[in-house]
Amino acid sequence: MGFRPLTFGVTASLALLALYFGALTLISRWDFAVEQFASFWYFVLPLAIGFGLQIGLFVYLRQLTMLHHGGKVVAASGATSSAAMLSCCTHYLANVLPVIGAAGVVTMIAQYQVELFWLGLAFNAAGLGYIITKVMAARAHFREGYA
Repeated sequence: MGFRPLTFGVTASLALLALYFGALTLISRWDFAVEQFASFWYFVLPLAIGFGLQIGLFVYLRQLTMLHHGGKVVAASGATSSAAMLSCCTHYLANVLPVIGAAGVVTMIAQYQVELFWLGLAFNAAGLGYIITKVMAARAHFREGYA
């Protein structure tokens, strides 16, 4: 099946990191983005890697099903990845929301920043579990078809 799933996975991880640094740089400044990454790299990197793994596994599953079903694709959960990314980046709204007068939301997001990271990691783990289950089921199904 080639390197396509790996390429898509690595690209997705790098794109999420670029989004992270880009959003923080636009909201504040580059120094702030680097400072935040240095403070929370142990959350940000696993989220980016988990997101890339989900994308790579999805591409692999899609290739597997296209190969065996002539173009029919099994539906996989992009919603879980989106939820993980959303919960990962939600706390950065704290820098923008004061402009639109949402001080209470800003305080809550800033206060629960670490909890939001943990929520993102939980969604990421759930997404990985889901897609791994689908890949394993598809591989078992196709093995049975050849037996």
